[in-house]
Amino acid sequence: MNGPMHPRPLVALLDGRDCTVEMPILKDVATVAFCDAQSTQEIHEKVLNEAVGALMYHTITLTREDLEKFKALRIIVRIGSGFDNIDIKSAGDLGRVGQAVALRAKAFGFNVIFYDPYLSDGVERALGLQRVSTLQDLLFHSDCVTLHCSLNEHNHHLINDFTIKQMRQGAFLVNTARGGLVDEKALAQALKEGRIRGAALDVHESEPFSFSQGPLKDAPNLICTPHAAWYSEQASIEMREEAAREIRRAITGRIPDSLKNCVNKEHLTAATHWASMDPGVVHPELNGAAYSRYPPGVVSVAPPGIPAAVEGIVPNAMSLSHGLPAVAHPPHAPSPGQTVKPEADRDHSNDQL
Repeated sequence: MNGPMHPRPLVALLDGRDCTVEMPILKDVATVAFCDAQSTQEIHEKVLNEAVGALMYHTITLTREDLEKFKALRIIVRIGSGFDNIDIKSAGDLGRVGQAVALRAKAFGFNVIFYDPYLSDGVERALGLQRVSTLQDLLFHSDCVTLHCSLNEHNHHLINDFTIKQMRQGAFLVNTARGGLVDEKALAQALKEGRIRGAALDVHESEPFSFSQGPLKDAPNLICTPHAAWYSEQASIEMREEAAREIRRAITGRIPDSLKNCVNKEHLTAATHWASMDPGVVHPELNGAAYSRYPPGVVSVAPPGIPAAVEGIVPNAMSLSHGLPAVAHPPHAPSPGQTVKPEADRDHSNDQL
């Protein structure tokens, strides 16, 4: 799958409004552009046809049908945490954030237990934590439950009316992972009845979050933040820089061997070297361009031998395979006019293990 590459590959920031952070890292090995798109219908035909690498936040969603529109895509880097906006079967685990919370709570004298059906045996001993075998055990024995897992088809509304009734009377709930993990109607009712004493949410089923709308608007003892608990100016820059470096490692090296922390090597083909960059074929004037301003015919990324498949999906520094069957690609309609959209909240990078 790591076949010959044009000496000047195209890398696109799909749902970003500028690429000023990424361009200094990538400009000598790739043409970098931003799309400011909220769906693949807003992505220019040239990007769909020729982009070899893509960076994305959580604003845009890539379903199977969306991924099949890309003809040359080899790697996706998710800027931030989680990858539930990409159609891939994934399993959550304790992860860096969960471990960080557990160790800090332990330092303050908490007795910390955790439940994770996917984490390998022995981690609990290395961290000095107690592991329980079922979610029911965790809920029954906890005074405060904090969630640190990705969202998938198996854990949607993990916290619901049934599981809330398994929690200790007057327990606390914290969710900084994904809004879909909590049934907000059930949570609101439990807060009103006092079954849950208090809750703190940084993520919500519907975002951007508004206190004036939704089932939580009248709930007591509730702290909500707008999916921005991670944010600082420096954190925003650092996660974008690390994502760009991962794209650079993919372009200049081998997939998956050159990636910082590829978790699905067994699903990828044997690594071969991507074609090195030819300094003579450089179009620096295109770097940083918006997708709607591409000069026709200037950028060319020939994809000979590349199937309609995404070889790696990287949530910042994690490569995950997403193989798709080869399909015939009909011509794409021109992209609609670019509209100004409010800047979306960004997730902090925490997926590197």
